[in-house]
Amino acid sequence: MRKTIFTTAVVAGALAAAVISPAVSNAVPTNVTFTVAGGALTITAPTSQALTVTGNTASGGITPVVVSDQRLGINGWTASAISTAFDKPAPDPASIPATAVTYSAPLLPARTGVSTVAGVLVPQTIDSTKPVVVATAVIGANTATWTGTVSVALPSDVVAGTYTGVVTHSVA
Repeated sequence: MRKTIFTTAVVAGALAAAVISPAVSNAVPTNVTFTVAGGALTITAPTSQALTVTGNTASGGITPVVVSDQRLGINGWTASAISTAFDKPAPDPASIPATAVTYSAPLLPARTGVSTVAGVLVPQTIDSTKPVVVATAVIGANTATWTGTVSVALPSDVVAGTYTGVVTHSVA
């Protein structure tokens, strides 16, 4: 009888060990993967903006200009601006060249996410594409928002009327 109780206890112990801790030879590893999809790098700005004339200068802010970087990466970006000439239609058509147009941005634009963002504080002529805000040390999603200050130097022989030009923002 003692042998039967001992055998039963040994078998029960072995069965419990087998149920509680399965043998390694029965383990099956599963590789689990997923993909994080990055988004786009975009820039937005108002479709129209009026400047105010004071003395020999027309100036004002284009606001808000917003860069949204949803690429979820580590690459920085550069926002740029370029201007066309400012033209006045007939009667008495006139034009102010793009070389008379300057642009500046705040040194530290508002931002979200992890990045170092700096604007070009000193007004620069935008008769060709010029960088105006640059982001470096980017990690993941980020945004930057600023007011671009545009100034147009009026010539001494300026003709009265409404002048229209286009300032185009881009980001890469």
